Amino acid sequence: MRLVSIFILFILMGIGVQAQVSFVVKASKKTLGINERLRIDFEMNEDGDNFVPPSFKGFNVVGGPNQSISNSWINGKRSYSKTYSYFLAPKSQGTFSINQATIEIDDQIYKTTPLKIIITEAVSKPKDGNSADYVASENVHLIAEVSKSNPFLNEAITIVYKLYVSNDVSITRSWQELDTPKFQDFWSQYIEEKGEQQIYETTYEGKPYRYVILRKAVLYPQKTGELTIEPLTLDVPIDVQGNTRDIFGRRRMTRVNRTISAGKRIINVKPLPTEGRPDDFSGAVGNFNFSVSVNKTMLDANEALELKIRTKGIGNLKLFNLPSLTLPSSLEVYEPVRDNKVAINIKGMNGFISDTYTIIPQYKGSYPIRPISFSYFDVTSSKYKTIISDEIVVKVQNGPVPNQLTEVNKSLSTENDLPLTNNQFKYIKTSTKFISINDLVFFKTFKFWCLLSIPFVFIPIIILIGNTRRKRLNDIEGRRYRIATRLAKKYLSEAKNNIGKQELFYDSLERALHNYLKAKLAIVTSEFSKEKIIELLTDRKVEKNVVSDFEGLLKSCEFARYTPTSNVAIQQDYNKAVKVISRIDKQFQ
Repeated sequence: MRLVSIFILFILMGIGVQAQVSFVVKASKKTLGINERLRIDFEMNEDGDNFVPPSFKGFNVVGGPNQSISNSWINGKRSYSKTYSYFLAPKSQGTFSINQATIEIDDQIYKTTPLKIIITEAVSKPKDGNSADYVASENVHLIAEVSKSNPFLNEAITIVYKLYVSNDVSITRSWQELDTPKFQDFWSQYIEEKGEQQIYETTYEGKPYRYVILRKAVLYPQKTGELTIEPLTLDVPIDVQGNTRDIFGRRRMTRVNRTISAGKRIINVKPLPTEGRPDDFSGAVGNFNFSVSVNKTMLDANEALELKIRTKGIGNLKLFNLPSLTLPSSLEVYEPVRDNKVAINIKGMNGFISDTYTIIPQYKGSYPIRPISFSYFDVTSSKYKTIISDEIVVKVQNGPVPNQLTEVNKSLSTENDLPLTNNQFKYIKTSTKFISINDLVFFKTFKFWCLLSIPFVFIPIIILIGNTRRKRLNDIEGRRYRIATRLAKKYLSEAKNNIGKQELFYDSLERALHNYLKAKLAIVTSEFSKEKIIELLTDRKVEKNVVSDFEGLLKSCEFARYTPTSNVAIQQDYNKAVKVISRIDKQFQ
């Protein structure tokens, strides 16, 4: 009886162990390089629902989720396994955590334990010529080209990121950016490329390569010493020729994902020299012109003038202040208005900045504006340079005199009566000029009648011009006809100018023919085939030989893209086009 009890106990323990639910996370490796891939498996021994994966912070999901199920019976014992798999690419170096995933099994929520993953620098892989990963790594490179690695403080440098691809592999899908360069301690500005991305041919390490420019940036270092530019990192899908072949004997392409990085770049920034540094140096580095100007030099008191301080050239225009303005207290000066027009290209900032001051003199007199100096550091000569403006003299012609006002103010502050002098009333007129009332007045003079008749002469002309203009504006079809006709003549003129240049000539000639028909038929002929255009011309009762000539011109334009022709034939086609357009114009109904 005791043995039976022990046997039943072992059976129950086995059933309990078999019924225990397992939900775990497994990693292909816990330490890997930034250029490697990581596989994460979430494995369970019972079927579940509502699987929720973690966020995978610090990684890009490059594959998955892939689901696999294993269900087998061995010696009457059931074995079940269900796995969700993800393939991850690290974004940067460091220690990251794969957080908990959850699954619902038999109305119970199960969670995995967090998993620590260490990402190191890129690791070298065995050189296996038959490995698609190795072939891809040897034929795709990301390069960061820096114009200067040891600039001065605030000197412009450029960094250009280029993706090199050899002719042995190809990239047919877009890549993904994993890590963006960080320009810490730099003033930075990206330069946008206009139009479509260009592909260039070159050689790299003695082999023919193609490359594209991913981005350009202009940098101005703001600190001295050793500065680091963090790398640009991409996840690139690369098509590599595999070892297997199809039924036609061609090698099949294998697609692999590679993480490539431009690597860190170290910039050693030199401080600006202290020897010879001017006292008024404000941090301008580059090559500049400097000027001070006023819009007038003669004016009256309480009348405003504008003084402009302007710096123009190539350098860190947005990173320094213009010299300040110091004037006598008798000149009222307002806060300056800043104006700038600065373009940023591969050489850096280029343009001008200016401060415009509004100045109002209060008294009569001459006011010299002393020379203003502007200093900058010229990186070409590695020396400081100073530009000094010319002295400007502003003359105030009419207005109160400062000395007189001072004396009057002093006398007003006393209780004594003011002494009377002849100069105190010099601004009051003491004589006048009388005009006889018998002189001829303006009324009923010849000038009066001429001015009176002007409206009666010009009003009918204005009405006639307005009516004509309204008719032309309301004539929508006519306006379209005139515009399209002018455009057709323009293209015929371009075609004439391009005689001798086959491709340009026939391109202009074809547009002229289409725009002429657009004017005549009020249709967009580029939406029709050549046969449809011929049908439209026939329906308009155009003679067959004219239609045939028009068709021949369209064929000539089409064949010219593929076959060369002589200048004589081009001249003949131009003369033929002039005649055909003239004859069609006469025969349209």
